[in-house]
Amino acid sequence: MHFAIVDIETTGGSPKDSKITEIAIYKHDGKDVIDEFVSLVNPEITIPPFIVQLTGISDHMVKDAPRFFEIAKEIVEFTEDCVFVAHNVGFDYGIIRHEFRNLGYDYRRPHLCTVRASRYVIPGHESYSLGKLSRSLDIEIKGRHRAGGDAFATAKLFTLLFEKDPNNLSTFIQKELNPKKLHPNLDVNVLEEIPNKTGVYKFYNEFNQIIYIGKSIHIRKRIDQHLRNSTTKKAIQMQKEIARIEFELTGSELIALLKESLLIKHHKPIYNKSLRRSSFPFGLFYYTDEGGYIRFYIDRLAKVTLTPLTTFISRKEGTNYMERLVEEYNLCSKLCDLYKTSSACFQYTLKNCSGACIQEEGFTSYNRRCKVLIDKLNMDEATFYVVDKGRKRNERSLIYIENGILAGIGYAPYHFRSKPVDQWSKYVDIINDDRDARTILNLFLRKNKSHEVINLMD
Repeated sequence: MHFAIVDIETTGGSPKDSKITEIAIYKHDGKDVIDEFVSLVNPEITIPPFIVQLTGISDHMVKDAPRFFEIAKEIVEFTEDCVFVAHNVGFDYGIIRHEFRNLGYDYRRPHLCTVRASRYVIPGHESYSLGKLSRSLDIEIKGRHRAGGDAFATAKLFTLLFEKDPNNLSTFIQKELNPKKLHPNLDVNVLEEIPNKTGVYKFYNEFNQIIYIGKSIHIRKRIDQHLRNSTTKKAIQMQKEIARIEFELTGSELIALLKESLLIKHHKPIYNKSLRRSSFPFGLFYYTDEGGYIRFYIDRLAKVTLTPLTTFISRKEGTNYMERLVEEYNLCSKLCDLYKTSSACFQYTLKNCSGACIQEEGFTSYNRRCKVLIDKLNMDEATFYVVDKGRKRNERSLIYIENGILAGIGYAPYHFRSKPVDQWSKYVDIINDDRDARTILNLFLRKNKSHEVINLMD
């Protein structure tokens, strides 16, 4: 098996707008570079000044260089029967495929990303950008931000990875989709226009019915996984029915989670199961015992008809979370189902429990702390904004919670903070709250630290 180690320089922008200004391909046999193809390319458009400054490639340099269509046949032949390899392969492969598509040719090769492979084969590096990773591995780049220099450094990195990985990187090779296994109406080229960003997506059948709704922080990658999944009969059957794909970027993972839940409830797609119960099968519940004490416990959602205070991926995650709450709210580990005993809990012997387990502390006092925790988890009467990532750099997402109820979702321009908080509502679209939305909010606020909460009741 041979590998084509590729790097390109471009005029910048999206794959639709970007044009290649230089291309370098090193043919590799797994041990060494055995052949090379390097050429400047006339992009037939003006190269922006910041790209000239970055790469050093100017309009004058590419004036007499071949245009892409003049070297296209040579690229096809040079990479024939090769795995297409690049550092962040989605960029280079996507743009080259787009250039070929403009010529009416469907260029496809199995491909491999050295960023992804590096994270697994040589973990623990601070950064996996080509420049920083090369420095940490003592790989010299002669000509940074030039196709030849970057491609040759990638080739050296590839040699190292190939030797270290026991499977010679075979598990990282991404094969092209087989259109014969998909619905004839599905245009696989459309997939390349889907950005690998946070959002929700919908699969439609040939009758324009929504059959599946999902969300991901990398929607293109997730959709690709759906179309390749051959592990279950359900997955294979769904692949055959997907005739069209729609997506919506959300920027914020929280908005993606909320929209996914709301859309599934509204459309009830045949390939979607109960969202929360499948993803987070354990929940935190509570009840009042015969002695009047509030007791907390972790259980499977499928076994309990009550609405959980919050949910967990596993029982262990729930238990660890409950242990932290016991310490934070000075609760009794026995009454939180963490310590099985008929007498005092172990924390009581350490004087870390006030004695609710043996009725030494009355239920009125103990329950007061429990209710503070319950109110916090239920977001009772709390009014606040969650400020998170936007769909673009110059905006932020807003999630509005009013009196503990999800009230709106929207996006504001980056400068929105200059306006009083009571004017932020104009950026938000009103939505209907439901129990699942509260669970999603609670889970996100508990686990995610990238957002900001603006409390309106202080």
